[in-house]
Amino acid sequence: MTVLALIEDDDRIRHSLEVALAGRGFVVVAAATGLEGLRNVVEHRPDAVVLDLGLPDIDGLELVKMIRAVSDVPIVAATARDDESGIVRTLNAGADDYVVKPYSADHLEARLRAVFRRTSPRNDPVLVVGSLRVDTSSRVASLDGRKLELTRMEFDLLAHLASQPGHVVSKRELLAAVWDQPLGGADKTVDVHLSWLRRKLGETAAAPRYLHVLRGAGVKLVDPGE
Repeated sequence: MTVLALIEDDDRIRHSLEVALAGRGFVVVAAATGLEGLRNVVEHRPDAVVLDLGLPDIDGLELVKMIRAVSDVPIVAATARDDESGIVRTLNAGADDYVVKPYSADHLEARLRAVFRRTSPRNDPVLVVGSLRVDTSSRVASLDGRKLELTRMEFDLLAHLASQPGHVVSKRELLAAVWDQPLGGADKTVDVHLSWLRRKLGETAAAPRYLHVLRGAGVKLVDPGE
C-alpha cells in the first residue's frame, strides 16, 4: 500500500484528509508539527509527503529543504497563497508539486497520482541529442559522458524536450506533460526550471547551445552540431 506522510497543523483539515485518503487506499502517517513530520519521514520512509507550509514550529520552506536533505521522497506542498513568487520559492526549495488551499481530497489525490506517474521508472528508450544522452529507464542524463546532477523535475523537463528534438514545444504543453497542469499553470514555473537546466548544461540564455527559447512560441532542444 502507498504510505503518505501528512504534515498539517489544522486539526480539522488533518483529520478530514486522514479519513478521506485512507478511504482511497493510502496509509496515512499524520503529524501536527514540522519536527514530528520530519521524524515520520525518516522513520516510516513514505511514498510521498503532503506538507502544509504554514506550520507553527518551523517555516514550511525550511522543512522542505530539511526533508530533501535526507530523502528524495516526492513532496506536495500546500499553500494558502496562489502567488507566482511563492510557488517558485516552494519549487526552488525542493517540492515536486503544490496545491492551493482550500483543496479537496479528490484534487490532492490527483496531484499525488500525477507525481507518482512522473517519478515512477519508465521503460522508454535512451534519448540522444548531440552529446546529450537521456536514459529515461534509469533516469540518468549525461553530457559529453559526464553525468548531470538534475532534480526530478529538471530530468522530466529535459526528457520531454529530448523526446522531440528540433520541435518547438509550448510552455502549455510542458505544463501539461511535466507538471500535469494543462490550464491555469504558471509560465514562470517553466521559466525557472529552464534556467536551472540551462545552467547545468553549461550554457546561458544569451549563448544557447541545446535549449532555445522562441518568444511567444515555446522551447526546443536541438543538436548544436547540426
